[in-house]
Amino acid sequence: MAAQTETVRVTKPAPARATDTDQRHHRGKARWFVLAAAIVVAVLMMVPFVIMVLNAFKSPQDYSQNGPLSWPSTFYTDGLTAFWDRVNFPEKLMNSIWISATVAVFGTLLSLFSAYAIGVGRVKGRMWLVTLFLLANMLPQEVLVYPLFQMANKVGLNNNQWSVIIIFTVIQSAFGTYLLASVLGTFPKALLEAAALDGAGRWRTLWGVVFPVVRPTLSVLVIFFFIWTWNEFFIPLVMLTTNATQTIPVALASLQGDRMMDAPTTNAGALVSMIPAIIFFLLFQRTLTRGVTAGAVK
Repeated sequence: MAAQTETVRVTKPAPARATDTDQRHHRGKARWFVLAAAIVVAVLMMVPFVIMVLNAFKSPQDYSQNGPLSWPSTFYTDGLTAFWDRVNFPEKLMNSIWISATVAVFGTLLSLFSAYAIGVGRVKGRMWLVTLFLLANMLPQEVLVYPLFQMANKVGLNNNQWSVIIIFTVIQSAFGTYLLASVLGTFPKALLEAAALDGAGRWRTLWGVVFPVVRPTLSVLVIFFFIWTWNEFFIPLVMLTTNATQTIPVALASLQGDRMMDAPTTNAGALVSMIPAIIFFLLFQRTLTRGVTAGAVK
């Protein structure tokens, strides 16, 4: 019988592939690195706030002798009382809330109407209009303040809060129109065609079809417009010339003189002025998070 030879095939083992455990381990390292970097950035951002709190409860003598980085030797609250009484803080607070809230509502509505006409209405020269709104939003306020002041005087809005409201409504809506027009430019045509087949006009299409879809984005705009208007200083300083009409940032600036500054009172005023904005942000933080998430995921 012929000898039967048996061949044995030897195969080389495949190169080892990274297991899911190793991949999770590497991802875990990256996450810890990102978390550590975020903590460092947060600490650095909190440093000015901590210094402001320290100096808000420090006496002027303690501030001049030990400097701004020292711990207060005594719990000094006269700076808070002086700021509250000197600038009539409740009055300035109501002025800031009224102006910021009105601008937030009107600016968002104007942005919605303008973006609806540009993005959904498909007007001619849409890209040029969007570019124009973007360029208008980039103009510095120093360029606009003189003609705006002259116009306010001619129409009888000198030292009137409505002049600030109208100006910031237009300025904020320029950014809102640019943002919403980009969003509505990609609005699903099937929804618009279905609304047209149901006999919906433009007004009904806006509030029944477009508004529910872009409502998260509108909520984000309301929050941003409120905070941005709250922090505005230059235009309210020029337009509002009496104490009864001024806002909180302008009141803070009135604490500083030409040759001297009461640092503890100024820090106390800045601390008190930040509290309403922080409360507003905390109340609407969940709305802001939902709006950003809804805008990022279709």
